[in-house]
Amino acid sequence: MARKSTTDKLSETSTYGVINGIILVITCLLAFGCLVLPDILSDQNEAIRIGQVAPQEITAPFSITFESKVLTDQARKEAAAGVEPVFLPADPNIAKAQLETLNNALYFFTSVRNDKFSTRQQKINDMRSADKLTLKDEAYEAILNLTDEDWQAISVEANRVLELVLRDSIRNDQIGRTRSNLPAVIDFGFKSDQTQLITMIVSPLIVPTSLFSEELTQQAREAARNSVEPITRQIMAGEVLVRRGQIVGPADLEALNVFGLGEPENRSDLLITSGILVAICGLICAMYYNRQRKIPVLTETRTIILVAAFFLVFLGLARFLVMDRTVIPWIFPIAAFGLTIAIVLRLETGMLLSLLLAVLTVFGHPRDMELALFYILPTFAGIFVIGRARRVSSFLGAGAVVSLVGTAIVLIFRIGDNFTDSWGLVSLTASALLNGLAAGALTILLEYIFSFVLDVPTALQLMDISRPDHPLMQHVLQTMPGSYQHSLQVSNLAEQAAEAIGADRLLVRVGALYHDVGKSENPGFFIENQVRGSVDPHDDIPPEVAAATIIKHVTDGVALAKRYRLPSRVIDFIREHHGTLMTRYQYGKALAKAENPDDVDPTLFRYPGPAPRSKETAILMLADGTEAKSRAENARTDEEIIEVINSVINACKDAGQLDNTDLTLKDLSTIRESFFHTLQRSYHPRIKYPETRRGKTEPVHITSQTQTPVEK
Repeated sequence: MARKSTTDKLSETSTYGVINGIILVITCLLAFGCLVLPDILSDQNEAIRIGQVAPQEITAPFSITFESKVLTDQARKEAAAGVEPVFLPADPNIAKAQLETLNNALYFFTSVRNDKFSTRQQKINDMRSADKLTLKDEAYEAILNLTDEDWQAISVEANRVLELVLRDSIRNDQIGRTRSNLPAVIDFGFKSDQTQLITMIVSPLIVPTSLFSEELTQQAREAARNSVEPITRQIMAGEVLVRRGQIVGPADLEALNVFGLGEPENRSDLLITSGILVAICGLICAMYYNRQRKIPVLTETRTIILVAAFFLVFLGLARFLVMDRTVIPWIFPIAAFGLTIAIVLRLETGMLLSLLLAVLTVFGHPRDMELALFYILPTFAGIFVIGRARRVSSFLGAGAVVSLVGTAIVLIFRIGDNFTDSWGLVSLTASALLNGLAAGALTILLEYIFSFVLDVPTALQLMDISRPDHPLMQHVLQTMPGSYQHSLQVSNLAEQAAEAIGADRLLVRVGALYHDVGKSENPGFFIENQVRGSVDPHDDIPPEVAAATIIKHVTDGVALAKRYRLPSRVIDFIREHHGTLMTRYQYGKALAKAENPDDVDPTLFRYPGPAPRSKETAILMLADGTEAKSRAENARTDEEIIEVINSVINACKDAGQLDNTDLTLKDLSTIRESFFHTLQRSYHPRIKYPETRRGKTEPVHITSQTQTPVEK
């Protein structure tokens, strides 16, 4: 029913839209910083290398079991190194060739010995030229010094010894040992110098008869490698991967790389993905804001700044201090943010912002799905339970529900998880329980901060100031009991109507209780506080003075409310419950006394206003007028009640008092019906008690007559 000009609406919407758009952009930029700065500012700017000293202690952020390539390769290398070299079987051709070489050499030495025309030195020189058998000069001297019989015996023995030795399989690494064992093979009948000569002749001819096979050896080593099964390594959450000052080994670096801690992250990928996610969240917030533009408390710049600030505080704490820990993410009471927004602002606002906060918080975390559900589902459950939080027990109940749902999420993901042992499960369960309690307690504090900064009364605050023992309420009770009773009737009338159209019934009730508080400054001037039979002070003063005194109860009420620090929303009820209406009784008297009606200034008889600016204050105006007029006219029948209600509503509507509210024609129809039923129940007549004669004990039945409402 608002009648603001289109130009004013567009101008106001444009101004708020630009300011709030700037705030949203700044918030998105800061959220983007919260996502990327922890990784950029961490010690992961440079890759950790093998042999490097670890700059800090690094622990595993979560449990994992993986196939260790480093340990597997190390085990396979050890298995291959343990394989003995593979040699071919002894080759008889090698022995035959060596024996042939020996026989040729011996035949040549015999020919040289029998050469009668050569000198001794020439014979030695000739023996030096022997093919494939080179001896020392002392051996040549010994050969020349032997008798033919001894030489013949030595030749036969050398041939026998070489054949005997070469029958065995001899490898490269066994030649030295075989040569050193030659004296034991030679017949003991030879003298020592002859044994030594035989050894010198045979030793050069001892060669490997079993040759090393590179191919077979590699095959054996490969088989040994393949026989080693892959080695798995299990790392528990919180386990130290490297300690500060420790030299990083291959296995350490591999473990770091498994968790993404060994190599610096790809900065470009991080920036791009984080930017896209933040942009999506910002777009969702913008679309939600666009749909809620008609809700003043959500579109106020002060509200948006405060919500954005706490959103960034929770996100910053989580990204910088919480998410790189092992257990703390399950203790962090992120649900407190959503609960607070749902209480102070709107339920769907709290749910939406909680969802976005959880998504941004867990982005990039190894257990992002588990943590996202752990943050979102308990928060939603707590929001549904806490409602308007009219009692402290509501916070405790919401905290308990957050704990239970969080514990259930932990059990769902951790029971049967090979990476979580019993102690880990107990720790996470205890953390989830503590999370709910912390969230409930923190919500009480955050609710107070939001309520104080935004000047938005919470249900808990409204319940507190509506108590009869509140100092201002006590002042009202003691100074103007008649006005207090009137306020109670109005609050009952307005509260029922507010509930019928979906307005804030608690706010309406409290506003109605305090709407006439200004009358306590001059209670005797108002008829409901005058003693029956007393002189009406209105009759002895000019109408202008009477009107000013009556109107003053609005400004006096505002001053009293501020003195007792009532919320601004409650003060609005005091300011707006008469809007800019006129004190018609006094204005009529002034017109009757004046010779010229134009000499009467109507502004002297008009309330300062403003006119109601919300559904709640409009309901109070209608309820206040309806209750007062129904009492003044003593309306008792349905027709009279309906006439009073219609006259009040039509008068306010025709005077433009409802133009700045969102009340629709349907709302007004619902309010009419609610007022009628409430007044009908309040003013229904009762049957007069029959008189009874003394001495009779006949029972008296008290009944009430309920009249049928007429068609409105």
